[in-house]
Amino acid sequence: MEKKIVRIRDTKIGAGRPKICVPLVAADETELEEALGRLEGTPFDLVEWRADFYREAKQAAAMEDALERIRERLQDKPLLFTFRTQEEGGAQSIEPAAYFVLNERAAKSGMVDIVDVELNRGEELAERLVQAIHRENCCVLGSFHDFSQTPSAERMTRVLQRMQQLDMDITKLAVMPRTRRDVLELLAAAVRMEEELADRPCVTMSMGSLGVISRVAGSFSGSAITFGTAGSSSAPGQIPAGKLEQILRILSESIEEK
Repeated sequence: MEKKIVRIRDTKIGAGRPKICVPLVAADETELEEALGRLEGTPFDLVEWRADFYREAKQAAAMEDALERIRERLQDKPLLFTFRTQEEGGAQSIEPAAYFVLNERAAKSGMVDIVDVELNRGEELAERLVQAIHRENCCVLGSFHDFSQTPSAERMTRVLQRMQQLDMDITKLAVMPRTRRDVLELLAAAVRMEEELADRPCVTMSMGSLGVISRVAGSFSGSAITFGTAGSSSAPGQIPAGKLEQILRILSESIEEK
């Protein structure tokens, strides 16, 4: 199936080797400045601001001030805005209506390129939010997390296809493995999406130490983005971006040679 490439600033997601996304994790202004400082010398293609870790993220003025600081430092690098809810493994809880307003506000700020929308917030809410974000000429990364298990490959591909149907520009699925076979189940779902079902960039990962291999296997599995750290991690199993870049380069070159 022919897949579209998502072009954001100078970055093409879904083309070439997997893009490295570095999460910014900070509780306040001081920690945010420290996290931004750690980006210097770190290889990355885009940055994810995990706004749920920021204590004042629900306050409009504080959120926009933080976004201004981040945008100034990133210059032309793409910025992904994510408020991960507690139900999906995030740091704060938030009511559905407030979740909608907060993400729409981020899209309207003009400083964000991609907004994360959780499928588990409910399809009706997700669909309205996708439309609102698109009206602001902003992209949507649809996300689904299961921190307790790894569903069947069939179930995982259905979830990713549903996000495509809801017109989410990039689809992302992260699950927790209990065994090595669970990691293989995730990779099987990723490869099937890449070869048969995906019409847009797809991001897949098996979390925790058991699933680390899935974070470096994007050139094989078709996962378009992988998450690497420049300091604090935002999810279990993330590895330093510097090491990630080396591994991705070696694997991509080996696959291209064949």
